Amino acid sequence: MFSLVAILCFTRCKEKIKKEPYQVPDDLAQIIAGDSLKTWKLLKRYNGKTRMNMGDCFLKYRQTFMNDGNVYDNNIENSDCGKSLKGSWKIIKDSQNFTYIRITSNQIPKLLGTTENYKDFRIFHASKDSLHLSFVHTQYGQKRRISDYLIDQDLQIKGRDFHHK
Repeated sequence: MFSLVAILCFTRCKEKIKKEPYQVPDDLAQIIAGDSLKTWKLLKRYNGKTRMNMGDCFLKYRQTFMNDGNVYDNNIENSDCGKSLKGSWKIIKDSQNFTYIRITSNQIPKLLGTTENYKDFRIFHASKDSLHLSFVHTQYGQKRRISDYLIDQDLQIKGRDFHHK
């Protein structure tokens, strides 16, 4: 009997926690890629609920979305920051009406340790100056939700060089 009550409570509590899909702006593609291209930089990143240290590679990282559907980053331009990703992007919705940026590239399986040649980044917020994206990443046998807060590359925001003390 206790098990049944616990299961019902867990199910109902889980239903309450489940959020409605973020209503993306009508001009989402324009927000992401601008008139021809737009470059974003990391403001902060979370691994689960833990804010990650922002070392040199994170601080220098830039991701450029082009309105022709191409996307690339600048990792290769920075010493010891890994290979750059070049691919294509598009906006998709899942069966629950959540909106994602899907990046497709033959480099993704090797760079992200997956079998698919695409990665979906769920959109939690999008405005002309900021994006909040989240994706699931498997590392060391554990699935973790990574949340990236990106800002327009031209914005100067204090506190980007965060480090746990």
